[in-house]
Amino acid sequence: MNELIGSVLDAVGPRLRELRRRRGITLAALSARTGIAVSTLSRLESGHRKPGLEVLLPLAEVFRVPLDELVRAPDASDPRVYLRPVTRNGMIVIPLSRRPGGLQAFKHILTPESDEPEPRPRSHTGYHWLYVLDGRMRLVLGTDDLVLGPGEVAEFDTHLPHWFGRADDRPVEFLSILGPQGERFHVTASFPGR
Repeated sequence: MNELIGSVLDAVGPRLRELRRRRGITLAALSARTGIAVSTLSRLESGHRKPGLEVLLPLAEVFRVPLDELVRAPDASDPRVYLRPVTRNGMIVIPLSRRPGGLQAFKHILTPESDEPEPRPRSHTGYHWLYVLDGRMRLVLGTDDLVLGPGEVAEFDTHLPHWFGRADDRPVEFLSILGPQGERFHVTASFPGR
């Protein structure tokens, strides 16, 4: 049982770092909002300090997430996965994986409410893979302006400025896999008789 507890606690640091970065909050700003020292937050994120309730409760409050989302303790008796959709700027994002620090898989739904008037390409560290399930997606990638339809795939280094949205008035559903810098999505297939 101690090994299980250790693995759950080891995953908290990378999860906190990812959550903080996704929200665009610096360690100093998070420290100011929680009253937790920057050095403590840094040690938590790097795994050099085990999290306790005295730090997890203020962090859950600032990030506005349930405490169990920060800890994600496994329930061995229930094999079902409970997906918690998040809506950001009209885009519905459904997490499909729970591996902090590694490849992250999501299902996205772009609705009319998620449209920006003009593309605003952004860049960040990592690697992105997209697979369009339904609808037509507009992908601005560097100087290229592409339209992807159902079954089409794009993959790119996220240092390249990129933006995606709907290509027409219909919703778009797509899968995405995001990886940290240097970690790409690999497809391995075996064919009978080869």
